[in-house]
Amino acid sequence: MKTEQIHDITWLCKIGHLHLSYELKNLMKNVVLTPAQKALQINFNPELYGTFAEIGAGQEVVRHFFRAGGASGTIAKTMSAYDKDFSDAIYGKEANGRYVCESRLKKMIEHEYGLISERLDREKHPNKRFFSFANNVATINFSKTTDGHGWMGLRFQLNPDSEPNDVVLHFLMHEREAKQQQESAGILGVNLLYGCMFHHNDPKILIKQLFDNISKGHIEIDMIQMNGPDFEDVDNRLLSLFLVKEKMTDAVIFGPDGVNLQPSEVLYKKNILAIRGSFRPVTKVNIDMIRNGYTKFSMEKRVKKDNLQVLFEITLSNLISEGEIDEQDFLARADVLCSIGQTVLISNYQQYYKLLDYFSKFTSKRMGIILGVPNLKQIFEEKYYRHLSGGILEAFGRMFNRDLKVYLYPYQKLVDGALTNSTNLEIHPRFRPLYDYLIYNNRIVDIGYDPKVLHIFSPVVLRMIKNGIKGWEDLVPAYVDNLIKDKKLFGYKTTSKKEEKA
Repeated sequence: MKTEQIHDITWLCKIGHLHLSYELKNLMKNVVLTPAQKALQINFNPELYGTFAEIGAGQEVVRHFFRAGGASGTIAKTMSAYDKDFSDAIYGKEANGRYVCESRLKKMIEHEYGLISERLDREKHPNKRFFSFANNVATINFSKTTDGHGWMGLRFQLNPDSEPNDVVLHFLMHEREAKQQQESAGILGVNLLYGCMFHHNDPKILIKQLFDNISKGHIEIDMIQMNGPDFEDVDNRLLSLFLVKEKMTDAVIFGPDGVNLQPSEVLYKKNILAIRGSFRPVTKVNIDMIRNGYTKFSMEKRVKKDNLQVLFEITLSNLISEGEIDEQDFLARADVLCSIGQTVLISNYQQYYKLLDYFSKFTSKRMGIILGVPNLKQIFEEKYYRHLSGGILEAFGRMFNRDLKVYLYPYQKLVDGALTNSTNLEIHPRFRPLYDYLIYNNRIVDIGYDPKVLHIFSPVVLRMIKNGIKGWEDLVPAYVDNLIKDKKLFGYKTTSKKEEKA
C-alpha cells in the first residue's frame, strides 16, 4: 500500500469515524504525516479549541491550520502583536527589554489561555479541551550577521475539567534565508501542537516527531520543558539528555533546581569556568578543584565575580556504559550535583576545542577550564586532531584564541607520593615548544590544592559504594553521603538492619 493511500484512508476514517484494522494501525505508526495532514487531523477533532499568538516571522504556524480546512472548529482567535508598543500594551514590558525570550512567551501563553477560559462559556462548550499556542521568533537578518532563533510553547488540557499542562521549547534555525526559517518554524509549531495532543503520554515520541518534515541540520532544539498534572512523572533533565543523545542539539544545561535552561540565557556575555568529569560520584577532590580554580580565575583582571558562571560538564561519552546510556545512573549524578548547588552542562563535545567553540557563541569574555594532569596530557595527544586539516595546531588555535586559561590541578602518584604539576609534566618532545609557549604566556597555570584529598579517585569511591566498603563517606562532600544512602544511588545497598531502620 502506498503512503498516499494510507493517508487518504486515515482521513476518511477520521471524518467518518470508520474503524481502522489492527494491521493498518500498525502500518500507520511508521508513517510520517505532512504538516497539512497533522493540521487537518487537529481541525477535525471536535474536542480541541484554542488560540494562536505569534510574534515575529509572520503567522506561520496558524497558516497551516487555515489552509488545511475546517479551522473554524478549532481556532477561536489568532493574533500577532507585531509592533513592540502593541506587544507591551498586551503582555507588559520585559525587564531585559527583549521580545524573543522565555519570559515573553510564558506571558503570552498565560494571557491568551486566561482569555479563552474567561470568554468562552463552559455551558456552551462542555466537551471542549482548550489550548493556547504561542511563539516569538527572530529570523536571520538581511545582512546575515545574526542567526535565527525562537521560543515556542503550548498550554493545553487533556480533559475539559482538568488543569492545563505547559510545554515550552527554544530552537535555533540554521538555514541561511529568512523565508526558509519561517517555513521551518511553521512546521515545528504544527508538530508541537500535534505531539502534545496525540503523544503526550510518551514525551520521547513527542520530541522525536518535532522533527517530522524538518532536517535536524535546519532546526536545533536546545531546551524543552514539560510541566503540569499530566507530566508529573516526567524528569525534564532526562529530556535534556534525550535531546543530546538524539543529536537534536550538541549541548544542554539545567540548573541546581533541575530545571532545563536555555544556554544563551545562562552564558550570554559571561565569564565561564568549566570543569569536566564523570562525577560518578562527585568527590572532595572535585570540590577542591573547583574551589581553587574559582579562586584563581576570579582574581583575573578580565573576570568579574558577579558575571561568572560555573559549569560542571559531563560529556555524552562519560554517560555511556556498555554501549548504552544508563538513565538512572545519569539521574544519580545529576541529583548529587544539583544537591550541592551546581549548574550542569551535558554535551557531545569530546574535544575541548569544540567545547570552547560552543562557549564562544555566547561570550567573548575570558573563559577558564579546570583540568587534572591526566586530562591535560590527553589534550596534547595528536590522535584526537587527525580529522582537522591543521591538526593539533588548528585545535589549539581555536582554543586559545578565545581568551582561554587552563587551570591545572596536580596529580599525586600513589606509589611514591610524587607530585606532578605544570613544571614537571612530561610532554612529547614534538609538542614541547607549544607547551612551553602556553606556559610562558600564562595560558596554563597551576592552582592550589588540599594535600589531604589528592588521593581520592571517583572510580575507587564508586567501587567502595557498590561493594559496601566502609569509609567512602569521608571521601565525598558533606550531605552527599546522606543523599546517596537515602536514594540508594550508584548501587548503594544498606549493610545493616540498623541502617535500614534509620
